[in-house]
Order: sequence, then structure tokens, then C-alpha cells
Amino acid sequence: MAAMAMVSEHTCITFHRRNSESNYVLFRPGKGCASNVGFFKGKQSVYVAPPCKVGNIAHEILHTLGFEHEHTRLDRDGFIEIIKSNIIKGNENNFQKIGGRTFDIPYDYTSILHYGRTFFTSNGKPTIIPKKNVKDMGQRRRLTETDIQKIIHVYNCGTCNDV
Repeated sequence: MAAMAMVSEHTCITFHRRNSESNYVLFRPGKGCASNVGFFKGKQSVYVAPPCKVGNIAHEILHTLGFEHEHTRLDRDGFIEIIKSNIIKGNENNFQKIGGRTFDIPYDYTSILHYGRTFFTSNGKPTIIPKKNVKDMGQRRRLTETDIQKIIHVYNCGTCNDV
């Protein structure tokens, strides 16, 4: 509930308990925090394990709403360096560049959708190195202004969108 409130607080996205809708989001127990990117017809699962904190779940909700990781933007090389040799084998796809619209919104190191320096590290060394001194990269405490701007832009927040 707190993760849904985090997303709704500064955007037009709202949530309600499912009645009889055929398209819906289902929060389910999982081995970690996970969701597909984008909503597909029918049931969309968001997996939540006991270690998942509010910010992790909000991160997954944004995936469900269609948002990719910030560090996978096509323009990321001007902002970060990916250290492939430090990534756990089989998890390289979490760092691949993905085409998509940026809406002319600046790169955001502190986006709730950005990984931290050692996410998916195989050896304790960084998997992502920012090209400037950045604090809070990979934070999961709040949506940033750019996260909010993207939601408002994509969901045309002049009107309410109930999920």
C-alpha cells in the first residue's frame, strides 16, 4: 500500500482493489522483487519477497507502468560506465541499452529506476561507475522529480488514470 501511495502522491496514477476487471495488477509472493516492463492484457504480476522494501516495490510498479531502468537509456554512456566483468554471469541483460523515449528529460542518477554502483556484482566491485560525483545512485526511498515528470508525461496527467 505504501509503494502504491508513493507512486500516487505526486502523479495522477491511482490504485483500487480489484472488482471484476479483466486487466489488473496482482501482487504475489516471489523470490525477489520483479515485474515485467509494460502492461499486458489480463493479469500482470508484481512479485514481492519479504526483503522487498517500499521503494523496491514502487520501482517494480513503475516497470508495470511501462518504464525501463534509467541506466539502460541509449544516451547513458555520457553519464555512466558499465563494468561488464563485474556483473554476475547471466545478469548482463539487466545492463543492456534499450531504445525508448526520454522526453528530453535529463539523465537521472538518483532515479528510483537506476541501479546502484554494485547491483548484480559478482565480486563486490562496481558494476556501474558514474562519470561525476553522485550521491544516492540506486536509492529506493522516493520517486525523483524526473521519475514524476516521466509518469506525468506518459500518462497525460491532466486526467486521472486508475490502475
